[in-house]
Amino acid sequence: MPNERSYEAALRRSNQIQADLPEHPEKYVMLTGDRPTGRLHFGHYFGTLVERVRLQELGVKTNIIIADYQVITDRDTTEHIADNVHNMVLDYLACGIDPEKTMIFNHSAVPALNQLMLPFLSLVSESELQRNPTVKAEQEASGHALTGLLLTYPVHQACDILFCKGNIVPVGRDQLPHIEQTRLIARRFNKRFGKVFPDVDGLLTSTPLLPGLDGRKMSKSYGNAIAISMTEGETAKLIRKSKTDGDRNITFDPENRPGVSALLTTAATVTGRAPVDIATEIGMGGAGQLKRYVTESVNEYFAPIRERRRELEKDGDYIHDVLAEGNRRANEVANATLDEVREAMGMVY
Repeated sequence: MPNERSYEAALRRSNQIQADLPEHPEKYVMLTGDRPTGRLHFGHYFGTLVERVRLQELGVKTNIIIADYQVITDRDTTEHIADNVHNMVLDYLACGIDPEKTMIFNHSAVPALNQLMLPFLSLVSESELQRNPTVKAEQEASGHALTGLLLTYPVHQACDILFCKGNIVPVGRDQLPHIEQTRLIARRFNKRFGKVFPDVDGLLTSTPLLPGLDGRKMSKSYGNAIAISMTEGETAKLIRKSKTDGDRNITFDPENRPGVSALLTTAATVTGRAPVDIATEIGMGGAGQLKRYVTESVNEYFAPIRERRRELEKDGDYIHDVLAEGNRRANEVANATLDEVREAMGMVY
């Protein structure tokens, strides 16, 4: 029997859930979210936002957390956090997240969610936390000392998922260790105190990791990502500035021509065409023609989303109300779960 923690086992469970979702959406509760460290971009949209809208429209109970407390796992400031949260809600709504169907809320507004950290921390060992590959990667990327919050980051994510009895989380392969940690915490709690939490599975996304405009990982800090909130002109300027190479003949070769290939991948993603076909079509048209094609394709694709965003921007009170209502609902759910946890632990006096 294959190891339950292996990628193959996770993929098998994910495929079974994907097949069952259209038939029985009511069986599933989805939790996912983002850290408000800047604007959501092209990679977020195709990597996760499209999938969230799909699950929402299938009738799955969908929950999105704006993980504001997790910003300080590897950063020393919360200077722009309020603006980032406001714009994140704008992006969600513009991309099709419906607050009538999806609960949008933020960490710091839900005390009972965060209180789950205390019993959950008693269920994991220090060595288990230090082995988590995501914690190691985050620490190396930030150059930060290993803070207590970064070390316990996977436990905080378990609180996020389990407070609403989430049982599916859309993830990439690299995030599976977090899902495994959450499943372990849920099972240990249930074994020690009685059944409260569900088993959790990762819903593995099929979207490949999209490169930034320079061929490197897409990142706000690299300045190589097209933000959803950009204007058509800002998008054109960013694409125009992207580095290519001296070869006029356009070919798709990610290893040897990262800049050109990243632009082709970007165009392919929004048009549904193969990057090789786009390269063949442009041929000797050079980088200038390629960049024009990418700019037109991206701006055309995002035009209706950006138009909705501009309309939503006019009503700041509505954006505030969406988050306030999401936080109210999240507190109801979290308080009920915390009551169950305290009851199971014999801590109701």
